[in-house]
Amino acid sequence: MLSVPVMSAVVDVLRSEGVDTVFGCPGAAILPFYAALRGSGVDHLIVRHEEGAAHMADGWARTTGGVGVAVGTSGPAGTNMITGLYTAQADSVPILCVTGQAVSSKLHQEAFQAVDIVRIAEPVTKWAVQVKEAAQAPWIFREAFRTARSGRPGPVLIDLPLDVQREAIPWDPALDAPLPVPEAAPHRPRVVRALDMLLAAERPLLLAGGGVISGGAHTELVELAEYLQIPVQVTLMGKGALDERHPLFAGMTGIQTSQRYGNASFLESDLVLALGARFGDRHTGTLDVYRGDRAFIHVDIEPTQIGRVFPPDLGIVSDTRLFLRALLEEARRRGAGRAPGPWARRVQTLRSTLTRRDDFDTVPIKAPRVYREINEVFDDDTYVVTAIGLYQIWGGQHQRAARPRRYQVCGQAGPLGWEIPAAIGVRRALHATEPDADVVAVVGDYGFHFMVEELAVAAQYDVPFVIVMLNNEYLGLIRQAEIPYRMNYEVDIHYDEYGTDNVRIMEGYGCSGRRVTDPGEVRAALEWARTRARATSRPVLVEIMIDREANTPHGASIDAVVEFEPLPEQETATTGVR
Repeated sequence: MLSVPVMSAVVDVLRSEGVDTVFGCPGAAILPFYAALRGSGVDHLIVRHEEGAAHMADGWARTTGGVGVAVGTSGPAGTNMITGLYTAQADSVPILCVTGQAVSSKLHQEAFQAVDIVRIAEPVTKWAVQVKEAAQAPWIFREAFRTARSGRPGPVLIDLPLDVQREAIPWDPALDAPLPVPEAAPHRPRVVRALDMLLAAERPLLLAGGGVISGGAHTELVELAEYLQIPVQVTLMGKGALDERHPLFAGMTGIQTSQRYGNASFLESDLVLALGARFGDRHTGTLDVYRGDRAFIHVDIEPTQIGRVFPPDLGIVSDTRLFLRALLEEARRRGAGRAPGPWARRVQTLRSTLTRRDDFDTVPIKAPRVYREINEVFDDDTYVVTAIGLYQIWGGQHQRAARPRRYQVCGQAGPLGWEIPAAIGVRRALHATEPDADVVAVVGDYGFHFMVEELAVAAQYDVPFVIVMLNNEYLGLIRQAEIPYRMNYEVDIHYDEYGTDNVRIMEGYGCSGRRVTDPGEVRAALEWARTRARATSRPVLVEIMIDREANTPHGASIDAVVEFEPLPEQETATTGVR
């Protein structure tokens, strides 16, 4: 067996694990890795900030279902990745961050850029490890990929001292392969009990969380829902698990990102089968209202997730896909298929009556109108990337999702600036398989500036996507949160006529942009941006000036959400028309 540089073996592992692109920034302490990467067939995009690399790996992973890879040197490169690791951990996204490190003999001497990145990263990773022996490196990388994919997916960090990277080891890639990832099949008696409970319920709901997306269980979800005629809700992370135009779609429950009919149908339900959902506090709101008198079945691949927020009536540890297959098999064995009944029709009635307006034609532009235009301009294959702020809430309420992995949101950690680097990761993931698919990053004016430097990456490597900015010249979500404090303090970022000239910022990076102030101009601007992005192979901005102090519907509990805009039935009552 030939002796090869250990980093060449590591790059062989990356290739065999399905990695075609890594995102990173070279530095002295990681150069042996880069030497092995050169000419390997694995593409590399040089980022402008290591946090951007982690978010790009995140977007790549959410799109492909594989493990995204970010690379950096020692010291601040690793600490800059921590927010990206935390985001991936919070949303169960499998990524691998690789960091360089000072030589092993200098780690205790406060060497230049030597930091204990393993201890720093441990709270926000599934596994953080430093390679101490070169011969262990390929096996540690293999185990990293298995760990990132296994159970509840998540991030891993591997730290590589410079002296370890310089060594050679015996290696034959022809003898190597990925380690098997174990599957969690459900315990049959619990499947039987779950079906008993579903069939006994008068008003059951299926609740699809992010685990349905990451577990590839959307097909089985639809089959079960249609066979038993059970309405389906989604969480924010589960958007796209069911086409929102499907007759059994029952919306989204929550105290912020929700539909009115979603909350109403949930409150009328008597049993909820939650699939890969973690019962986040902005989904549940006040727990006594959320739980009510209804029964809960909680299915999750991670045992410690069950009972974390409240004890379910039945907990089942399982891969969501395997559970749904087993449940559907048992239902068919019993001949339990149903025709649409009163409960399914009731949900359709709620869906058609408890709506919110998105047809505003006033100036300044109201945000729901923007989402109406996005839904109509871009098709079901469009990948929408969005993050945190009032626009996340409006997006959850109004953005249509029809297919899995097409709606990507950093749901729990909510780092500002996530969208631009994540969109780069999404676009790169699609460059071979779906080169003509549209990618749209919906951003706020404040968060846009957190990682705006990554526009240079997209311009350098010809990565096209559309950026839709909802600009209210405010930290809008925090301004809204300040209302109970009776203040509007340090959240207004307006100055001069329009504040920062975001169009000129785009142009400074070699990209394009356009500002819109009238709702009648939004659609044409979106269509222009899509065409322009394809023609230039670079990001294009549509900056939309919206109502500065508009509030999103929100409340403390799902039965007490306050609306801030006129509702369709109020319009009907006032004018006689809708």
